[in-house]
Amino acid sequence: MSTLTFSTLLVSDDGPTRTITLNNPTRKNAIGPVMVNELLWALSDACETTSVRSMVLTGAGDAFCAGGDFGQMTGGANASELPPKGDYADLLLALANCPKPIVARVNGHAMGGGLGLVAASHFAVGARGAKLGTPEINVGLFPMMIMAVLQRVMPRRKLVSMMLLGERLDADEAMQVGILGKVVDPAELDSAVKQITDAVAAKSPVATRLGLQALAAQDDLDLETALPMLRERLAGVLATDDAREGLMAFLEKRTPKWTGK
Repeated sequence: MSTLTFSTLLVSDDGPTRTITLNNPTRKNAIGPVMVNELLWALSDACETTSVRSMVLTGAGDAFCAGGDFGQMTGGANASELPPKGDYADLLLALANCPKPIVARVNGHAMGGGLGLVAASHFAVGARGAKLGTPEINVGLFPMMIMAVLQRVMPRRKLVSMMLLGERLDADEAMQVGILGKVVDPAELDSAVKQITDAVAAKSPVATRLGLQALAAQDDLDLETALPMLRERLAGVLATDDAREGLMAFLEKRTPKWTGK
């Protein structure tokens, strides 16, 4: 369990899964500098905790995250007990480059900056009835930073349409364009998320970590640069104890016993 104290988050462990809950339900978990900073600390702490194999990111109440906290954007209260660790761009980078799988549990609406958190996560499971969108254009803003992570998961034409028109997609539409990986009825949301985290926990910790690091490293490389780099990364995976154990277990037709080394 994390020993850090948060004012905008709830953090809890269930076996190897750490759940990080955006906890400002009266404002639909709107995200501002304080929450961003606390999320950076929470992610860092989870990555450094060996017993944590995956993270679930969700929201308290009936919303995932309503987007940016305009009150804080325009100079409202911004007090945090934790030292500054970065801004929203740093948060998206931390999510995208995280060496442990992150599951976005989209329990309700995810707008603007909240949608960016969903797009930057490795998995995204949404509750049917949730709305996801980029309404910034309606208040004279534009979803600048989340554009970078959205364009990695959805078709360009739909992204442009959504950003310029301020469109809101229902959960099923969001799955069709790649923002969500799965949509279930609200009552089935927890079990759908647990299926993913249980599956992650059954895999080699070191292979998962090295694989996610390689995935992040090759994202913006051309094929001629990416393949030699990935060949070297594969050699690194093959040199691990877990790879040797996994191959031996396959030959001996038994379940591997991972050590994470």
